[in-house]
Amino acid sequence: MLRIDILSAVPELLESPLGHSIIRRAIDKGLAQVVVHNLRDYSTDLRHHRIDDYAFGFSAGMVMQIEPIDRAIASLKSEREYDEVIYMSPDGEQFTQPVANALSLQNNIILLCGHYKGIDHRVREHLITRELTIGDYVLTGGELPAAVITDALIRLLPGAMGDEQSALSDCFQDNLLAPPIYTRPAEYNGWKVPDVLLSGNEAKVMEWEHEQALERTRLLRPHLLDQ
Repeated sequence: MLRIDILSAVPELLESPLGHSIIRRAIDKGLAQVVVHNLRDYSTDLRHHRIDDYAFGFSAGMVMQIEPIDRAIASLKSEREYDEVIYMSPDGEQFTQPVANALSLQNNIILLCGHYKGIDHRVREHLITRELTIGDYVLTGGELPAAVITDALIRLLPGAMGDEQSALSDCFQDNLLAPPIYTRPAEYNGWKVPDVLLSGNEAKVMEWEHEQALERTRLLRPHLLDQ
């Protein structure tokens, strides 16, 4: 079973993404466990539960303090071993399908969500094992990237999806985009489904899908073909 512990300053942001669809079903089946922890519970400020403070120097914005994060990670590590402690960072390693494939094989993962201006850099230097980004842009916090990564990992677990072959044919699994897909009706407003998909000839359908995947990748993500 894959266990993902998410450390967040705003855990409410994760309630909806983690409570529905494939993630919810996988959790209910016992295939995965996702536990969201409020970093304010680890604050030493018993009155206000603050976890941020002003930055040293002249930088604007508030910075998440190292102590609550260290206390949270230490508490979790006292209960089990973790394969990765991952920080959601805009300047981290690009999250890709191969990364998702590898992480889905782990047992226990911590995802640390930054907020405000970011986190004390000593966290990044001493407490985490990896930094990931879902794109070259900045979000309010790491909660949405953590939800994205959680979704990407859990859907790969055997039994999480009704058709396990579906995940294997997703975009990027073979460094190709997916081919076009269609459903009934075969004709709508004069727009027709390609004849080959209606032919019943599996070999021709697979050949067409591969050609379409190559063409779409060449047009939309040509860098994938170099990989």
